[in-house]
Amino acid sequence: MGKLRYDGSGEVEFDDRTLSHLQLVIAAKLRRAESFWFTWVKPVSAGSGRVSIWVHPAIPIEISFVGSRVPSINREWVDLLMRAANSPAGLHLMDEPPDKSAD
Repeated sequence: MGKLRYDGSGEVEFDDRTLSHLQLVIAAKLRRAESFWFTWVKPVSAGSGRVSIWVHPAIPIEISFVGSRVPSINREWVDLLMRAANSPAGLHLMDEPPDKSAD
Protein backbone atom coordinates (compact mmCIF):
# COMPACT_ATOMS: atom_id res chain seq x y z
CA MET A 1 0.00 0.00 0.00
CA GLY A 2 1.35 3.36 -1.04
CA LYS A 3 0.66 6.58 0.83
CA LEU A 4 -0.62 10.02 -0.06
CA ARG A 5 0.46 12.68 2.44
CA TYR A 6 -1.27 16.03 2.30
CA ASP A 7 0.01 19.24 3.89
CA GLY A 8 2.18 17.25 6.26
CA SER A 9 -0.85 16.73 8.49
CA GLY A 10 -2.07 13.29 7.56
CA GLU A 11 -1.76 10.38 5.24
CA VAL A 12 -4.00 7.87 3.58
CA GLU A 13 -3.10 4.50 2.09
CA PHE A 14 -4.04 3.37 -1.41
CA ASP A 15 -2.75 0.42 -3.36
CA ASP A 16 0.07 1.37 -5.74
CA ARG A 17 -2.06 0.87 -8.86
CA THR A 18 -4.80 3.21 -7.62
CA LEU A 19 -2.23 5.70 -6.37
CA SER A 20 -0.49 5.77 -9.78
CA HIS A 21 -3.76 6.70 -11.47
CA LEU A 22 -4.58 9.32 -8.83
CA GLN A 23 -1.09 10.81 -9.23
CA LEU A 24 -1.67 11.39 -12.94
CA VAL A 25 -4.99 13.16 -12.35
CA ILE A 26 -3.78 15.23 -9.39
CA ALA A 27 -0.62 16.28 -11.24
CA ALA A 28 -2.59 17.31 -14.33
CA LYS A 29 -4.96 19.47 -12.27
CA LEU A 30 -2.19 21.10 -10.25
CA ARG A 31 -0.06 21.70 -13.35
CA ARG A 32 -2.94 23.87 -14.60
CA ALA A 33 -3.18 25.56 -11.17
CA GLU A 34 -6.67 24.13 -10.64
CA SER A 35 -7.93 23.41 -7.13
CA PHE A 36 -10.49 20.67 -6.49
CA TRP A 37 -12.06 18.42 -3.88
CA PHE A 38 -10.72 14.89 -3.46
CA THR A 39 -12.98 12.49 -1.56
CA TRP A 40 -12.55 8.87 -0.52
CA VAL A 41 -14.25 6.41 1.82
CA LYS A 42 -12.29 5.32 4.87
CA PRO A 43 -12.14 1.56 5.44
CA VAL A 44 -13.79 0.10 8.54
CA SER A 45 -10.31 -0.55 9.98
CA ALA A 46 -9.71 3.24 9.91
CA GLY A 47 -13.06 4.11 11.49
CA SER A 48 -15.29 4.23 8.41
CA GLY A 49 -16.79 7.41 7.00
CA ARG A 50 -15.88 9.73 4.17
CA VAL A 51 -12.97 12.16 3.93
CA SER A 52 -12.68 15.18 1.63
CA ILE A 53 -9.66 17.42 1.20
CA TRP A 54 -9.31 20.61 -0.81
CA VAL A 55 -6.36 20.09 -3.14
CA HIS A 56 -4.62 23.37 -3.99
CA PRO A 57 -1.34 24.03 -5.84
CA ALA A 58 0.16 25.78 -2.80
CA ILE A 59 -0.41 22.85 -0.44
CA PRO A 60 2.29 20.17 -0.45
CA ILE A 61 1.42 16.62 -1.48
CA GLU A 62 3.73 13.63 -1.19
CA ILE A 63 2.99 10.31 -2.85
CA SER A 64 5.07 7.28 -1.91
CA PHE A 65 4.80 3.83 -3.42
CA VAL A 66 5.65 0.51 -1.83
CA GLY A 67 6.72 -1.17 -5.07
CA SER A 68 9.40 0.04 -7.44
CA ARG A 69 7.59 -0.94 -10.66
CA VAL A 70 5.21 1.51 -12.29
CA PRO A 71 1.93 -0.29 -13.06
CA SER A 72 0.39 -0.17 -16.51
CA ILE A 73 -1.98 2.75 -16.88
CA ASN A 74 -5.63 2.28 -17.79
CA ARG A 75 -6.40 5.40 -19.86
CA GLU A 76 -10.14 4.90 -19.47
CA TRP A 77 -9.82 4.98 -15.69
CA VAL A 78 -7.68 8.13 -15.87
CA ASP A 79 -10.32 9.75 -18.09
CA LEU A 80 -13.12 8.83 -15.64
CA LEU A 81 -11.14 10.15 -12.69
CA MET A 82 -10.30 13.36 -14.58
CA ARG A 83 -13.96 13.93 -15.47
CA ALA A 84 -14.84 13.54 -11.80
CA ALA A 85 -12.05 15.95 -10.78
CA ASN A 86 -13.41 18.50 -13.26
CA SER A 87 -16.95 18.24 -11.88
CA PRO A 88 -18.37 20.36 -9.04
CA ALA A 89 -18.27 17.31 -6.74
CA GLY A 90 -14.55 16.80 -7.37
CA LEU A 91 -12.32 13.78 -7.62
CA HIS A 92 -13.58 10.62 -5.96
CA LEU A 93 -12.43 7.04 -6.20
CA MET A 94 -14.35 4.70 -8.44
CA ASP A 95 -13.82 1.13 -9.50
CA GLU A 96 -11.39 0.61 -12.34
CA PRO A 97 -13.19 -0.13 -15.60
CA PRO A 98 -11.91 -2.83 -17.96
CA ASP A 99 -8.95 -1.58 -19.99
CA LYS A 100 -10.26 -1.53 -23.55
CA SER A 101 -6.83 -0.69 -24.96
CA ALA A 102 -5.56 -4.06 -23.71
CA ASP A 103 -7.86 -5.91 -26.14
